Amino acid sequence: MNYKQMPAFINSIGTAVPANLASQSQIADFMVNHLHLNEEEERKLRVLYRASGIKQRYSVLRDFSKNLNGQSFFKENETFPSAKPRMLIYQQHAIKLARKACEEAISSSEIEKKEISHLIAVSCTGMYAPGLDIELINQLGLATSTQRTSINFMGCYAAFNAMKVARHIIAADPAANVLIVCVELCSIHLQEKKDDENLLANAIFGDGAAAMLVSARPLVRSLELTNFYSDLAPEAKDEMGWYIGDHGFEMHLTSRVPDVIKDGIGQLTHRLLDEIKLRVSDIDFFAIHPGGKRILEVIEEKLEISREQNKPARDILQSHGNMSSPTVLFVIKSIMDALTVEDDQKYLLSFAFGPGLTMESAVLKTHVHA
Repeated sequence: MNYKQMPAFINSIGTAVPANLASQSQIADFMVNHLHLNEEEERKLRVLYRASGIKQRYSVLRDFSKNLNGQSFFKENETFPSAKPRMLIYQQHAIKLARKACEEAISSSEIEKKEISHLIAVSCTGMYAPGLDIELINQLGLATSTQRTSINFMGCYAAFNAMKVARHIIAADPAANVLIVCVELCSIHLQEKKDDENLLANAIFGDGAAAMLVSARPLVRSLELTNFYSDLAPEAKDEMGWYIGDHGFEMHLTSRVPDVIKDGIGQLTHRLLDEIKLRVSDIDFFAIHPGGKRILEVIEEKLEISREQNKPARDILQSHGNMSSPTVLFVIKSIMDALTVEDDQKYLLSFAFGPGLTMESAVLKTHVHA
């Protein structure tokens, strides 16, 4: 079926973060103490944290703030926890964040719970079965016949794959209402390592969840899923990875990632926009996944967009860090919530990146009515 004949629309987005908030300086203090850094290592870490573009991050753990109340997961002078207790933390907290984000998305839409026909659950920081999808059906009170899809272990770009699946569902069944939820607890996978890759990963990731409702009919304020384009930079597949280790999930992240993205973002954008006869100058809004400050800078440079045009991504990076898959939805929501009737029929360009090295892109079209 031609998507132009059967469009799909994001009709609402809900977000959720844990209660525990810590500043970058507080997290840096924690890292210095728990990794037993010497003077030179501490200086290097604090420079990295100050240059991150991040002011604060949220975590399901109390460890990184100063209000532990005797509750800590990563205990000083003890070996960091193995994978099993980390997964128990995930099972306890991921469902709470996912449910909160879903309830906000549902309540701010015109779609009732009984009308939701499909559920797509996205996560790369924890896995168990019966999983989030089944727990959400029970806790949200969705029909037990709700069709379920899980997208796991794809990383920061996974929300794009969920949106594409939703678009396929609606093309096949225009009466479908698809609930998507992305939830990540990145902070539970802190590693007891001092190498540059781990210090970089530990400096940017936080916890959060985002949910959206996608259907074939636009509401008062909606975003049409207009076009997607995905590509790989296989020569850079070793620059970013996500692996399951004995002590939780291990992030492999090198400082070369922004340069790889800079090399590929021009061609990615051209191929995405060329299919729908647009240019970058035709784009009104930008929702770039804030994978890191340098990634935002190279995209601004390559596409010749200003810091002000990229402010939604910079603001989310500053206030939340990189939460993996939900992060780009936080950016899109901030844009969507500010739309007015004057913003009807405008275009939003979005990107996200992850292991592979994968580069995902999308064009969304605004629909705003009085």
